[in-house]
Parts: sequence; C-alpha cells; structure tokens
Amino acid sequence: DVCSSDLDNTQIEEVILEATETDETEAVKPVEVNDITEVTEEEDVVADIPFAIIEEAPIYPGCKGTKEEMKKCFNDKINKLIIKKFRSNLAKDLGLTPGIKKIFVKFTIDKEGYITNIQSRGPHKSLEKEAKRVIKLLPKMTPGKQRNRRVSVSYMQPIIFKVIE
Repeated sequence: DVCSSDLDNTQIEEVILEATETDETEAVKPVEVNDITEVTEEEDVVADIPFAIIEEAPIYPGCKGTKEEMKKCFNDKINKLIIKKFRSNLAKDLGLTPGIKKIFVKFTIDKEGYITNIQSRGPHKSLEKEAKRVIKLLPKMTPGKQRNRRVSVSYMQPIIFKVIE
C-alpha cells in the first residue's frame, strides 16, 4: 500500500508546550498607585444623532423646563414658524390636485447651533424649495449634547397641508 509507506517515512517534529498558568509559589508584584496613569479616550461622534434619541436635544431660543418640555417646545416653535411663514397657496398656483400634500424636510442643527444640510422631498420642486426657504428662517439654537459633548443633531419635519379646489 503506497499511502502507508509514505506515512512510515514521515518525520514528526515533537514540540513541547509549556504551561503559562501561575501558582501560589510565584510572587505577584504589587503596583504602586503612582505608576498608574489614566487615559481618557476622546470618542469622535461622526454621524448626526437623531433628535428622537439625543441625550440633550438642541434648545430652541426661549424654551425652558425639563428635557421633555424643551423637546416639545422645540417641536411647537418649529411648527408655529412653518404655519406662519410657509406659503401653502403656492400649491394651488402649481396646479396640484386637491387633497392633503406632504413635504418632508430633514436638516441638521450643527455643533454650533446653526441649521445646515437642509434637504426636502415633496410633490413639486417649488414646494421643496419653499420648505427649504422656511427652514432657513429658523434661529440659531443651543446645540445638542451627547455624553456631555456638543454634537450635530438631525431633525425630520413633515409639512402637511391641504390643497382646496
């Protein structure tokens, strides 16, 4: 048999493995407290953190109270600004069919509190442009914080209105 004769001639190298465990006979050297240096790693938050899960949400000027109250105030102030400034009659002028229309606007409140990266999606380019114009009217905010550091926060705002005949 060819296979068995090849195995008989094969040299096997023997390797001795030593145990790495310690026992009570080996001395453990105590570490001096002065020898320990604490290293704090800075964690860079690269992506925008969604408004819904941010630890400390951005603060709209004039909002006060608990974190929940300030988030509600933030939402209310944005909605009031949109209701006041958005030209909803624009939809009728564009010849859109009657009914409820939605424009979704996403933007970022950056680490300095400025509104940036405004994106919009809606039933017509003119309405998307109008939504961006209105969001640009938002004031500078107190930036959001995550782990006690200023971060950029993303926010999604639907603009819903009704086109009447």
